[in-house]
Amino acid sequence: MTKTKLQLFALSTIAAATLVACGSDNNTPPAVSSSETTSISRLSTYNSGIYDASAAEIPAYDPVSQRLFVVNAQAGAIDVLDLSDPENPVLEQTLTTNAIRMGSVVNSIAVANGILAVAIEDATKTNPGLAAFYNTETLTLISSIAVGAQPDMIVFTPDATKVLTANEGEPSDDYRIDPEGSVSIIDISTPATPTVATASFSGFNAATLRAAGARIYGPTNTAGGSIMNGASAAQDIEPEYITISQDNTTAFVTLQENNAIAKINIATATVTDIFPLGEKDHGLAGNEFDASDEEDGAINIRTWPGVRGLYLPDAMASYSVGGVTYLVTANEGDARAWGEDNDDYFAGDATLGFVEEFRVKHLVNANGWAGRLNDDLPPQLNALVAGGNGGGLLNPLVFGYCGATATSPGACRADNMLGRLNITWTMGYQKDVNGNPVLYDAATGLVSPTGTRIMYDRLYSYGGRSFSIFDENGALVFDSGAEFEKFFASDECMAGSARNIPCKDFFNSGHDEGNALDSRSDAKGPEPEGIAIGTVGTKTYAFIGLERFGGVLIYDITNPAAPFRVDYLNTREIWDMEPEDATTPEQLAAFGDLGPEGLVFIAAADSPTGNDLLVVSSEVSGTTSTYSLNLPR
Repeated sequence: MTKTKLQLFALSTIAAATLVACGSDNNTPPAVSSSETTSISRLSTYNSGIYDASAAEIPAYDPVSQRLFVVNAQAGAIDVLDLSDPENPVLEQTLTTNAIRMGSVVNSIAVANGILAVAIEDATKTNPGLAAFYNTETLTLISSIAVGAQPDMIVFTPDATKVLTANEGEPSDDYRIDPEGSVSIIDISTPATPTVATASFSGFNAATLRAAGARIYGPTNTAGGSIMNGASAAQDIEPEYITISQDNTTAFVTLQENNAIAKINIATATVTDIFPLGEKDHGLAGNEFDASDEEDGAINIRTWPGVRGLYLPDAMASYSVGGVTYLVTANEGDARAWGEDNDDYFAGDATLGFVEEFRVKHLVNANGWAGRLNDDLPPQLNALVAGGNGGGLLNPLVFGYCGATATSPGACRADNMLGRLNITWTMGYQKDVNGNPVLYDAATGLVSPTGTRIMYDRLYSYGGRSFSIFDENGALVFDSGAEFEKFFASDECMAGSARNIPCKDFFNSGHDEGNALDSRSDAKGPEPEGIAIGTVGTKTYAFIGLERFGGVLIYDITNPAAPFRVDYLNTREIWDMEPEDATTPEQLAAFGDLGPEGLVFIAAADSPTGNDLLVVSSEVSGTTSTYSLNLPR
């Protein structure tokens, strides 16, 4: 999951967490839908009082104790809230894991049958982590057990007999240690004495997965330097999020950086398949997006032939229709960026990191890449052309629409065109039969064995700016296309608890910015990250949290092939001021929720109010809000 910077907000008068309670009152298919009745309204907000430090990330609710557990990554702990009165949540205590392992960090939690399951990362993230189990009523530790490196997500099987962790296994910052990704399957039939089995990816071949379309591209370091695509499949695979079939037999795991989903047989702890998710063609009508953050305040949602989006989903949920499992993904997008704060890396030492993100304007500068040395030029990119003075070209047969020629990017490189877009330099350029770049002469634009330019036929951006539904074999059933950005640019979309702030005035703004119209268009747009599914009567709904622009979109997904938007609520109230400029707890609280991270649906049968609820934790504002739902049944 995307980590925000650990920037503590100085609150001079705060001695304890602040509680803010506030409410708000207020069906047509895809492109537009006006809500005549309020489908979602805020009941209350618990405010940790800590800004931009991931003080509220993942929520989990226990109907037995009527407690809400919230991952407070800033404290490396869990905030325990009394939610028996959802309009007035109360912090009971903060549960730490230092007694189990000193310096450890809580990454994720889940609740079932009176047990709180906790995914714990070691102080050194490349070391094996832990899964721990607590009694939700007494908060006493039941047991703990070792799992793989960096367990980043934890989940119960529907029958609550097993717990699974997604062990992401990210590399060290200098990429010199790269643990294998894995999924731990923990049998908690006897919670005091859990047992663990590991689903490993070691049986998969990197070259075979690449040929199938999965992104297996990380380097490995040797005495001779950094070797691109040198990591094993198991090292390169980074499990992110898990969802489990209703029959308890199969786990589906997003492999975010690899743009794929793994399928796991739970009984045998075996990875049975890996589904590459493919790419989204932004040259097609219906897949338009805004590619630049510098357009003089204009919103420019259009097709971009030659640009493809990599889905790279973060959160995923599942539901069953007619006995078939469907997977619902939040297509956030994520780039590998290790060593980006190390000057020696950008000075040319490729063994000190790996950064794949680069702006189009720098990639295809007619003068080559040399001007970016000691700035943001990844040495692995520079090494694609031997002898230095390398550079990139855009195929004029693909990018001629914006002026590309055989020797120049033309207007494609302009800031108000594709120039500002962040893409991965690792994909899209022409290769020979041995996988090496085809070289072009800079002056003539012709293929030459002594050339210094490589030719890009496609540019790959991060994330789908959408949510998708896949079937249990990885086939795409539905994608929301350009609907998110088109909705936020429309007159219909209104932000604020009172729904009185035009979304288009702050289109694609960032969660930690003020007066930031369009600031995220060059990156991943509104950045859908979190997702939860809930059943209300005969209908199934997806709740999608947008990390950057903020708020929660609600879609009716009862028919997996034809979802439609039901409602949207974004409780950010202040858009024209930087949140970090707030000087008191009251000013900070007035901003509302910033940066939704985790969501949990509470069915009416489990709810303390007897009504359906949604809980959303927002990592930037450090808030956890409870929403009342009034959805068609």
